[in-house]
Amino acid sequence: MSQELSLHQRRRPPTAQELAGIPWLARLQPSERERAVAAVVVGDADPGDYVCRVGRPVTYWFGVVQGLLKMNTDTVDGASMTLAGLPPSGWFGEGTAVKREPYRYNVQALRKSVVAGLPMDSFHWLLDHSIGFNRFVMGQLNERLGQFIAVREIDRLTNPDLRVARSLAALFHPVLFPGVGEVLRITQQELANLVGLSRQRVNEALAVLQEQGAIRVEYGGLRVLDLPALRSSPFVRATVVAGALNQPAH
Repeated sequence: MSQELSLHQRRRPPTAQELAGIPWLARLQPSERERAVAAVVVGDADPGDYVCRVGRPVTYWFGVVQGLLKMNTDTVDGASMTLAGLPPSGWFGEGTAVKREPYRYNVQALRKSVVAGLPMDSFHWLLDHSIGFNRFVMGQLNERLGQFIAVREIDRLTNPDLRVARSLAALFHPVLFPGVGEVLRITQQELANLVGLSRQRVNEALAVLQEQGAIRVEYGGLRVLDLPALRSSPFVRATVVAGALNQPAH
């Protein structure tokens, strides 16, 4: 029995609190919302559970209610590349859902998570009947394109501090992850899994970012103090220069 099947077997109706964490429901008209709420299910994912896997047919449009997921794919040389970290309020796979094509990526739980799913028939019914839902999905597709372009840029960065900065900025995306706000509950090991660095090196990078005034490390998570700084060219230059000055003289 696969992990994906066991997660499917654990599906259940969402609670009122879990429904309140689904951002696109507020865009619907009352009759549309009633139909969507009746269709949405949630599943309790354990660490390591797959929400979707490469080559499997699409059955739901998924979102994160609680927890943290990782979207990744394998490169031509067999290496794994993280496409996105998926914190609470993030919905994903709308392009796959629109085209009803097999998944081209894996999505896996990094910790205990609650994952919501909207069945394909309901997803396409809303596309056909709801202007608010269409606007939400179009916004997702537009922002997702920018996100994946940023992933390619992050993958080419050789400076670990910049990799962590850019990865954090992606996790605090206000459109794709509106429920995150200013504080993200994440451990250094989870962040290391997303960035592709050791936990120790991530810890060092976080110290640099905190010294720069971009973030504050808090118990159980991170608070972003200056999101534009994590994305901006001036911050990049400042970090690179600081790193160069700290190198021993030859």
